[in-house]
Amino acid sequence: MLGGSSTTQMNSSNNRLIRLIAVFKLVKAALLIATGVGILKLVHMDVAGDLEHWVARFGFDPGSRYVSAFLEKATNLSPHRIRELGLVSFIYAGLFLTEGLGLWFLKRWAEWFTVIITSSLVPVEVWEIHRHPSAVKVVVLVINLAVVGYLVYRIAKERQPVARSR
Repeated sequence: MLGGSSTTQMNSSNNRLIRLIAVFKLVKAALLIATGVGILKLVHMDVAGDLEHWVARFGFDPGSRYVSAFLEKATNLSPHRIRELGLVSFIYAGLFLTEGLGLWFLKRWAEWFTVIITSSLVPVEVWEIHRHPSAVKVVVLVINLAVVGYLVYRIAKERQPVARSR
């Protein structure tokens, strides 16, 4: 009977980890949805004026090289490009939402889907880190690699035949 209890406890622990990954994916989806909504609101706004207002409000130096470059890029976006960025944000949110909900409900297809989607985005993340390094990007990459590694381990472990006791 103790063996059954240990197995149940291990499954519960594994399910908690899967649900933690699901929450991570759902938070990313929520952030991308909020980003997409924010981006699409820019279509009908004075982007330059609004951004300058927020830069001043948060106390950023508009003469700073990074702030100045950001303001220049953002103000030169066409309404068509803004819509495209909003759409891409919603597409990625849909992927993360699918991963998160599938993992939350402990669906095997969601584990495979998450491995495929997450590992396919790793080269993009590495390229982004190379172009514009930041601690946040590195942390997200490490978390994504850990998620893929764990899910691959879990999938491989589930495929192994169970040893029969004599």
